[in-house]
Amino acid sequence: MADLNRCRLMLAASPQSTSSEQLIAALGKDDIASIILYCHDEGFQGFAEFCEAVVPHAQSHDIAVLVADDTQTAGRSGADGYYLERERSNLNDALARFSPQKIVGCGGMLDRDQALKIGETGIDFVVFGKLGRDSHAEPHRKNIALGQWWSEFVELPSVVLGGNAVESVVDVAKTGADFAMLEQAVFAKSENPHNVAAAIAKANKLLDEHAPVLEEADG
Repeated sequence: MADLNRCRLMLAASPQSTSSEQLIAALGKDDIASIILYCHDEGFQGFAEFCEAVVPHAQSHDIAVLVADDTQTAGRSGADGYYLERERSNLNDALARFSPQKIVGCGGMLDRDQALKIGETGIDFVVFGKLGRDSHAEPHRKNIALGQWWSEFVELPSVVLGGNAVESVVDVAKTGADFAMLEQAVFAKSENPHNVAAAIAKANKLLDEHAPVLEEADG
């Protein structure tokens, strides 16, 4: 996809929010910088298969894919990177294993001090917001505040989780974040991949119209 000098769209996806078939069918029509694949149910047996189906198809559309909190699946699926949220204490081990060959990101920070400490470890990006916590139309106010503060003082790329309405990408973009992450806004409304693709297209249109120009294009 084109290197856009504005906040770009990132997706979070789990087997609980979408099927691999639905996600695959919606890709390739509009800009998506990357996708984080995750599963909060550690006992779910189909997560590896979900990732192995999505990763090569997304990569064929120049979409980077990261697997969250499962180093084995991240490695076996051929994902572009690894994302930590549940096990941030394992960050140094993950960096030693994956970086710099793979992208390493981290999220779930609750305050500025946590974010700064994580940002100094050598990771590639931070996320403000927890996966699966987009239960309201608007982004969480704390995530917006952290994202705005980060973009003003720290150069490391940032991602802010939006709400479950596509329009929430506008509030995220106005923080100066490099990426706006959506999940329920894209996948929850319908099992029809055409509607998923329409939501992705709408998010990009809103970002084209409202996202400020960033000093440097990331992603």
